Amino acid sequence: QVQLVESGGGLVQAGDSLTLSCAASGDTFGASGWFRQAPGKEREFVAAILWSVGIADYLDSVKGRFTISRDNAKNTVYLQMNSLKPEDTGVYYCAANRAPWLSRAANRFDSWGQGTQVTVSS
Repeated sequence: QVQLVESGGGLVQAGDSLTLSCAASGDTFGASGWFRQAPGKEREFVAAILWSVGIADYLDSVKGRFTISRDNAKNTVYLQMNSLKPEDTGVYYCAANRAPWLSRAANRFDSWGQGTQVTVSS
Protein backbone atom coordinates (compact mmCIF):
# COMPACT_ATOMS: atom_id res chain seq x y z
CA GLN A 1 0.00 0.00 0.00
CA VAL A 2 1.48 3.29 -1.13
CA GLN A 3 1.69 5.95 1.51
CA LEU A 4 3.00 9.53 1.31
CA VAL A 5 3.08 11.37 4.60
CA GLU A 6 3.82 15.09 4.64
CA SER A 7 4.99 17.11 7.59
CA GLY A 8 6.52 20.48 8.36
CA GLY A 9 3.78 22.94 7.54
CA GLY A 10 2.85 25.81 9.80
CA LEU A 11 2.22 29.51 10.27
CA VAL A 12 5.15 31.81 9.58
CA GLN A 13 5.80 35.45 8.77
CA ALA A 14 6.87 36.78 5.41
CA GLY A 15 10.59 36.28 4.92
CA ASP A 16 10.74 33.19 7.14
CA SER A 17 11.70 29.67 6.12
CA LEU A 18 10.02 26.27 6.36
CA THR A 19 11.03 22.78 5.33
CA LEU A 20 8.40 20.29 4.26
CA SER A 21 9.06 16.56 4.34
CA CYS A 22 7.35 13.72 2.52
CA ALA A 23 8.07 10.18 3.63
CA ALA A 24 7.18 7.59 0.99
CA SER A 25 6.52 3.89 1.48
CA GLY A 26 4.94 0.99 -0.32
CA ASP A 27 6.44 1.42 -3.79
CA THR A 28 9.46 2.55 -5.76
CA PHE A 29 9.16 5.93 -7.39
CA GLY A 30 10.93 7.55 -10.31
CA ALA A 31 9.95 11.10 -9.53
CA SER A 32 8.36 13.12 -6.77
CA GLY A 33 6.83 16.55 -6.70
CA TRP A 34 5.20 19.20 -4.61
CA PHE A 35 1.97 20.96 -5.53
CA ARG A 36 0.01 23.59 -3.64
CA GLN A 37 -3.55 24.82 -3.56
CA ALA A 38 -4.61 28.20 -2.28
CA PRO A 39 -8.21 28.88 -1.23
CA GLY A 40 -10.41 29.31 -4.27
CA LYS A 41 -7.63 28.41 -6.68
CA GLU A 42 -6.64 25.34 -8.60
CA ARG A 43 -3.84 23.09 -7.50
CA GLU A 44 -0.55 24.24 -9.02
CA PHE A 45 2.84 22.68 -9.58
CA VAL A 46 5.64 23.90 -7.33
CA ALA A 47 8.64 21.60 -7.84
CA ALA A 48 9.60 18.10 -8.92
CA ILE A 49 12.70 15.93 -8.75
CA LEU A 50 13.98 12.73 -10.33
CA TRP A 51 14.99 10.19 -7.71
CA SER A 52 17.82 8.66 -9.68
CA VAL A 53 19.84 11.73 -10.64
CA GLY A 54 18.34 14.55 -8.60
CA ILE A 55 17.41 16.75 -11.55
CA ALA A 56 14.75 19.23 -10.48
CA ASP A 57 12.18 21.55 -12.00
CA TYR A 58 10.56 24.58 -10.37
CA LEU A 59 7.67 26.94 -10.79
CA ASP A 60 9.15 30.25 -11.93
CA SER A 61 7.84 32.18 -8.94
CA VAL A 62 9.70 29.92 -6.47
CA LYS A 63 13.01 29.59 -8.31
CA GLY A 64 15.85 30.81 -6.12
CA ARG A 65 13.70 30.57 -2.98
CA PHE A 66 12.61 26.91 -2.86
CA THR A 67 14.79 23.82 -3.11
CA ILE A 68 13.52 20.29 -3.60
CA SER A 69 15.77 17.42 -2.56
CA ARG A 70 15.56 13.74 -1.79
CA ASP A 71 17.16 11.28 0.60
CA ASN A 72 17.19 7.90 -1.10
CA ALA A 73 18.12 6.05 2.08
CA LYS A 74 15.13 7.50 3.92
CA ASN A 75 12.80 7.49 0.90
CA THR A 76 11.97 11.06 1.77
CA VAL A 77 11.57 14.19 -0.32
CA TYR A 78 12.04 17.66 1.10
CA LEU A 79 10.98 21.13 0.08
CA GLN A 80 13.11 23.83 1.64
CA MET A 81 11.24 27.13 1.38
CA ASN A 82 13.08 30.38 2.04
CA SER A 83 11.99 34.02 1.82
CA LEU A 84 8.38 32.98 2.07
CA LYS A 85 5.72 35.35 0.78
CA PRO A 86 2.01 35.60 1.60
CA GLU A 87 1.24 34.33 -1.91
CA ASP A 88 2.98 31.06 -0.98
CA THR A 89 0.10 30.31 1.39
CA GLY A 90 -1.82 27.13 0.66
CA VAL A 91 -2.10 23.42 1.27
CA TYR A 92 1.06 21.73 0.02
CA TYR A 93 0.73 18.22 -1.38
CA CYS A 94 3.45 15.69 -1.99
CA ALA A 95 3.06 13.53 -5.09
CA ALA A 96 4.96 10.59 -6.53
CA ASN A 97 5.22 9.00 -9.94
CA ARG A 98 6.48 5.48 -10.64
CA ALA A 99 7.85 6.59 -14.00
CA PRO A 100 11.14 8.54 -14.03
CA TRP A 101 9.72 11.58 -15.80
CA LEU A 102 9.75 15.17 -14.68
CA SER A 103 6.29 16.57 -15.16
CA ARG A 104 4.33 19.63 -14.04
CA ALA A 105 1.00 17.93 -14.67
CA ALA A 106 -0.83 16.65 -11.61
CA ASN A 107 -2.41 13.81 -13.58
CA ARG A 108 1.06 12.37 -14.27
CA PHE A 109 1.52 11.54 -10.60
CA ASP A 110 0.26 8.21 -9.26
CA SER A 111 0.16 8.83 -5.55
CA TRP A 112 -0.65 11.77 -3.30
CA GLY A 113 -0.23 12.73 0.30
CA GLN A 114 -2.93 14.23 2.47
CA GLY A 115 -1.49 17.75 2.37
CA THR A 116 0.03 20.09 4.92
CA GLN A 117 -1.02 23.69 5.49
CA VAL A 118 1.46 26.52 4.98
CA THR A 119 0.32 30.00 6.00
CA VAL A 120 2.52 33.03 5.47
CA SER A 121 1.42 36.23 7.16
CA SER A 122 2.45 39.66 5.93
